[in-house]
Amino acid sequence: MSWLSRDHTIAPPGFNRWLIPPAALAVHLCIGQAYATSVYKTALTSHFDASLTQIGIIFSIAIVMLGLSAAFLGTWVDRNGPRMAMFTSALFWTSGFLVGALGIFTNQLWLVYLGYGVIGGIGLGIGYISPVSTLIKWFPDRPGLATGMAIMGFGGGALIASPLSTQLLRMYDPNSGAEGWVASGESVGKLFLTLAAIYLVYMMFGAFTIKVPAEGWKPEGFDPSQLKSKKLITSDNVSASNAIKTRQFWLVWIALFCNVTAGIGILEQASPMIQDFFRGADGTTAVSVAVAGGFVGLLSIGNMGGRFLWSTASDVIGRKRIYMVYLGVGALLYVVLALAGSSTTLLFVAMAVIIISFYGGGFSTAPAYLRDLFGTFQVGAIHGRLLTAWSAAGIAGPLIVNAFLDAQGTPGELTASAYQPALLTMVVLLVIGFIANLLVKPVDSRFHEPARENKELVKEA
Repeated sequence: MSWLSRDHTIAPPGFNRWLIPPAALAVHLCIGQAYATSVYKTALTSHFDASLTQIGIIFSIAIVMLGLSAAFLGTWVDRNGPRMAMFTSALFWTSGFLVGALGIFTNQLWLVYLGYGVIGGIGLGIGYISPVSTLIKWFPDRPGLATGMAIMGFGGGALIASPLSTQLLRMYDPNSGAEGWVASGESVGKLFLTLAAIYLVYMMFGAFTIKVPAEGWKPEGFDPSQLKSKKLITSDNVSASNAIKTRQFWLVWIALFCNVTAGIGILEQASPMIQDFFRGADGTTAVSVAVAGGFVGLLSIGNMGGRFLWSTASDVIGRKRIYMVYLGVGALLYVVLALAGSSTTLLFVAMAVIIISFYGGGFSTAPAYLRDLFGTFQVGAIHGRLLTAWSAAGIAGPLIVNAFLDAQGTPGELTASAYQPALLTMVVLLVIGFIANLLVKPVDSRFHEPARENKELVKEA
């Protein structure tokens, strides 16, 4: 397996660094399918005769495993290089679909938990962090741009997966033309098998085209000493073990947790949510299944665009200020969505897309935020530990929304008012995150690695 090692991925002299983002996107666009689970959520609810909460646990388990695998395997990813990591991610992610399909065909929900949730979730975590540190090394002059490129694909995965899944479900289900159609469990199982085959090919392309820069490489004309000095950007280094001892790490953790929990509340329920918001008193909705699938695609555009746009903007206005936008403006938009979102579809869609762009921006800005606070040494491992906030949010977000909805009525018969308690709960969380972000200050020097070791530490990283 030496051909997967870091030594076999070192770029030759003159290599164009702009060839790296497509390799990263090949993996992230595939694992970003996790954001399109709402397309077949109602189908699984019907197939397994389960509640929204029981089906929502599938997504929650996957996100929990994402955070845990990123936290525990972050140093392994850095040590073995991005090719080994992407290859491993592809095997876990596609195997998760295969086991999940078996669970659907045999009507065993626990196998879907194991497959898509546990096995697929491990693939999510490894695949998520593998391109991040690599792109930061290729773009030291623009870290926000680098992390935006590395992570935007994950947010855009549903842009492809949502319409593709909708069409495949229609093709696999002979009853797709019926009024009020809900996809059959068998068609979802066939969908899982198809996605496994497609994603394996594309993720392997990313794994075998990724490169790491040679030792000592830097962009032409780039001088690290000329970088603009900012209060929260340190030239020192903090190890991963020391980073989690700092107040700054946990304040950023809280800010990310609150931002992610609020965003997942919309994403995980996106397809049925827009139908419920515009459901009449007679139980019919003005939004078709196809339009709901299109809404999921629009959210994917917002998620993907926000990851690139807001992270790039953070290079100019600063990481702390951009998080104030995510959390502060986001809270105001949630209030509007909860109280007036059902007035027009245009307002509903606009509010939701902007909110999700903040959600995506929070993810893509986080690695650069950590680099500013803790330096470049072990930033990948620190990022992995921070993603436990995502794991916690992956449980909290769906549970909050689904618990409120289960208490309000039957899936497929809910209206906009059923969502108000959940959405206003998200407002409270965003305010808490806003306060946590305000408290972030430079890391105390007692956590810094000794200056005489900095050069060696950076080389080791």
